[in-house]
Amino acid sequence: MSEDTPTYEHVHHPNHYGGADNPYEVVKIAEATGLDKDAYLFNVLKYIVRSGKKNDNPPLQDLKKALWYLDRRIQTMESEE
Repeated sequence: MSEDTPTYEHVHHPNHYGGADNPYEVVKIAEATGLDKDAYLFNVLKYIVRSGKKNDNPPLQDLKKALWYLDRRIQTMESEE
């Protein structure tokens, strides 16, 4: 599969996560801040950034998913206290 095929964009640097040319692409932010090492917080970032940008997901649904992952992270931190 080459970068010219339509499927490539859905897997590698999709626009709803910022795109390859965007310095604020989700994966780049996650790696720069260390969030790539925390699945919960990575997903919070992912769903906030893509909210309103992915055609088949209403923005509110993405924000609720982000909140679910944030609540989950908080629960795990509280259980470690």
